[in-house]
Amino acid sequence: MTTLSDDEQFMVRTVKEFVDKDVKPVVRELEHANTYPEALIERMKELGIFGLAVPEEYGGTPVSMPCYVLITEELARGWMSLAGAMGGHTVVCKLLLKFGTPEQKQHYLPRMATGSVRATMALTEPGGGSDLQAMRTVARKTEDGYVVNGSKTWITNSRRSQLIALLCKTDPDAQPVHHGISILLAEHGPGLTVSRDLPKLGYKGVESCELSFEDYQAPWDAILGGVEGDGFAQMMTGLETGRLQVAARALGVGRAALEDSLAYAQSRESFGKPIWQHQSIGNYLADMATSLSAARQLTLHAAREADAGRRVDMEAGMAKLFASETAMQIALTAVRIHGGYGYSTEFDVERYFRDAPLMIVGEGTNEIQRNVIVRQLIARGGLDS
Repeated sequence: MTTLSDDEQFMVRTVKEFVDKDVKPVVRELEHANTYPEALIERMKELGIFGLAVPEEYGGTPVSMPCYVLITEELARGWMSLAGAMGGHTVVCKLLLKFGTPEQKQHYLPRMATGSVRATMALTEPGGGSDLQAMRTVARKTEDGYVVNGSKTWITNSRRSQLIALLCKTDPDAQPVHHGISILLAEHGPGLTVSRDLPKLGYKGVESCELSFEDYQAPWDAILGGVEGDGFAQMMTGLETGRLQVAARALGVGRAALEDSLAYAQSRESFGKPIWQHQSIGNYLADMATSLSAARQLTLHAAREADAGRRVDMEAGMAKLFASETAMQIALTAVRIHGGYGYSTEFDVERYFRDAPLMIVGEGTNEIQRNVIVRQLIARGGLDS
């Protein structure tokens, strides 16, 4: 059972009210027009959502990981793109908190807590995908710091993020390869170009971009933690949070699809009765609810383990894998329940069907998650009871 403090319960309720009052009335119009939700992001700043991973000493409103999961679920229930806009930001907050130098923490975290500085991660490259060790972005040492050349792709919110946690090679000749990888804290400036916005099936409103680094200059103190070569291990730790966040996004999309389907199945009649009373539709709804409940418990379990300070790459991978596949199945079933209306842009279920695949391929594809899970199973000698 997940127990939240009174303050955390209030925070979840507040975000739920924000979604119902402010998000749901405008999401369809914003999403179809692919409009950046500036007003909604500003409201999220006011609610303290960008400071959920920042300690109070830096001006944040820190919450437990289970609370963070439930807040993310509420945001994604309204519009998955809003949850995406704060996902990478939270990971970078946690990376700074755990690995940053005192100067880096003091410089960034107070402004990140308010959302006046928003952050994102830059991992994926056009030719690399999930193979992070094959990256070609290199930061070469100079007398004044580093000169960066390379490119990244599928970088969320990168036009509007003031801070980019850039995974790059600071020692291209290091063996093994990951010993030469570092995280560079990059800010927009000469040599850093947003090359283009990528067209997407779903995940509208918030941009996903290609970034180009051409002789981009960064100072010596831009390396996270001030030590080269730790970036790969640092980012793997960050991805545990990232994958929990993606799992929570999937919960939100699946829940929205279930809620819409329940409402529709009670109001729509065929053959003289509400369609939920037809066994096939009733079975769909029962299976959707059961799978979603299982996915939530798996995600909350991983969140509790993370709060306990344990390594959760397997648990987060399981949560991300199961929750994302569940969301995709629920979204497809919601289209079936809505019949022809499920294919219409006048109903939201078509958006859920377009948004759900992102969680399957994002933050490490589900094929990669299975690799992570089986390696941990072997390393741990099986699955703990």
